[in-house]
Amino acid sequence: MVKSAPRGAKTEAIMFNSKMYELGSHRSVIRDLFEFGKKRAAEVGADKVYDFSLGNPNVPAPDGVKAAAEKLLALPDNTVLHGYTSAQGDADVRRAVADSINARFGAGVSPDFIYMTCGAAASLTITLNALSEPGDEFILLAPFFPEYSVFVKAAGATPVVVPFDAATFAPDLDALEKALNAHTKGIIVNSPNNPSGTVYSRATLERIAALLSAASAKFGTHIVLIADEPYRELVYDDIEVPYLMNVYPDTVVCYSWSKSLSLPGERIGYIAISPRLYEKESVYAAVCGAGRALGYVCAPGMFQRVAAACVNELPDIEAYRRNRDLIYSALTEMGYDCVHPDGAFYLFVRSLEPDANAFSDRAKNYGLLIVPGDTFGAPGYVRISYCVSHDMIERSLPAFRALIDSYKK
Repeated sequence: MVKSAPRGAKTEAIMFNSKMYELGSHRSVIRDLFEFGKKRAAEVGADKVYDFSLGNPNVPAPDGVKAAAEKLLALPDNTVLHGYTSAQGDADVRRAVADSINARFGAGVSPDFIYMTCGAAASLTITLNALSEPGDEFILLAPFFPEYSVFVKAAGATPVVVPFDAATFAPDLDALEKALNAHTKGIIVNSPNNPSGTVYSRATLERIAALLSAASAKFGTHIVLIADEPYRELVYDDIEVPYLMNVYPDTVVCYSWSKSLSLPGERIGYIAISPRLYEKESVYAAVCGAGRALGYVCAPGMFQRVAAACVNELPDIEAYRRNRDLIYSALTEMGYDCVHPDGAFYLFVRSLEPDANAFSDRAKNYGLLIVPGDTFGAPGYVRISYCVSHDMIERSLPAFRALIDSYKK
């Protein structure tokens, strides 16, 4: 029989997971800015707040998305549409995804090695949990999306940050070579990059692949390259984005249609495992197991089918190019030091003072919501997300001018 504590007695029992409490009580700086923006807009008016915080596409989804959704909703019996799919995703959807990958990149992917997910975050967390064992390390190439660190730690592994070359914003390959060791389980590669907009060249990616192959041979391991690719189609000026399965055999691709089809709220993406991955059958089984353990089974059925119907649709890159050209040229003319983005929809800007958090706070006084780069692994920089209306960018320029002028006084 279990005795209860006397009434009024103090207990040391904790009702919650301390790690999860830490994550919940210290929110993402990006999300904090977004919430501040909504509150501030209610106070002073939305026209006085210039929210560049979230990568939340303003460009409408392609017409094919609406057409596919309407066609599905018009089916006489929509019980299948709104019902469960197989845990790993509908077979026809996985076949459509594999066929698209193979037609575009010749990667030889099988639909039996595709796992449909609730967006890129689910793809990454499932993959990391499928691969991770105690003592493992995953390399993050700065600058990187801050949640990578959260995802790695939650999977029970250790994130290891490799710095970037300040001249090119490509990874510091000498530092990468030194970071590789017997505990390195994988590396996350994000190109086009969030937050810098940099697209890693084929030469850079081939050098990374060579370093991983050499380290795997040296330590008797198989280091996995996790390609985070939500921005693959968002590239300007005909710049090549090599498909990483074709560059390095032990590759897992994590994809989302959030950015390419402007569907961030629908949470739909996939994991694709290279046919050349070592022990690919076991890794895929682990992916299915991780999806089960995390509750990420049966990705949204309707939008699995919408994605399959639109698997080869492309975003309106010209709208993003127009935004990029406006904000990059305007800010550089004012005197801001900006990294020229070749992809994605972010502008990375050097802070006007050493403390980027203080700079970001000061920008709020002018209605500008820009994200400090410290949690991206790039102190001294801020990220501006220009997937907003062209009109908002134009209206924000006097505020950017006033901000830089305030540092000249």
